[in-house]
Amino acid sequence: MLARLALDEASLSELFETESRTNDRLEAEIGLLPGISPQELVVNVPYASVINAAFTHAHPAGSRFSGPFRGAWYAARTIQTAQAEVVFHATVALSEVGRFKDEITYDEYLADFTGQFHDLRTSQKFAAALDPASYKVSQTLGQTLLLVGSLGLVYQSVRHPGGICLVCFRPALVANVRKGRTFRFCWTGTPKSTCSLVTAEEKAVFRVNTATTSKNPQ
Repeated sequence: MLARLALDEASLSELFETESRTNDRLEAEIGLLPGISPQELVVNVPYASVINAAFTHAHPAGSRFSGPFRGAWYAARTIQTAQAEVVFHATVALSEVGRFKDEITYDEYLADFTGQFHDLRTSQKFAAALDPASYKVSQTLGQTLLLVGSLGLVYQSVRHPGGICLVCFRPALVANVRKGRTFRFCWTGTPKSTCSLVTAEEKAVFRVNTATTSKNPQ
């Protein structure tokens, strides 16, 4: 996005400098975010910036089991569940502006997790934490578990019947991250979206266009 907006390399550098001054991940690395310490962030591992971003770029209203000051790594067992979660939240955002017209792309990241996670699938007493319309109970539960040292939670997807989700509270436990496919989601005037796989050829064209845009004018 920054490369596409820049008129030349000088403008691009200015944009990156401006972005870095307001980047939550970079602020967290020097201890300026209240929700997470620099010691918790990962370094010298593949996709470290992607991992750290999940914990430092929290949604202003929080997410299901995390608040506005500290994010978490949310994952699904299957790509179908992950897509259902993405589509739901993106559609809600579009409904708030009253315009179901958009096209967005999402990269798939795979990761491995080892440890004992709290499992909400085994008891109905946590049903309120899976309220499809409210995060009030779930955020309180997540904060309580975080403070007592919990690694995270396994729970049933609220947006995809039968789907299984995981939220990891600790950056160091997001292991063996590798990049998968890229998907495009489109809304063409209604809340119903379509999903398609972005091909390698399309990615190559985008990289060429980006490089051309960021060059100095001749």
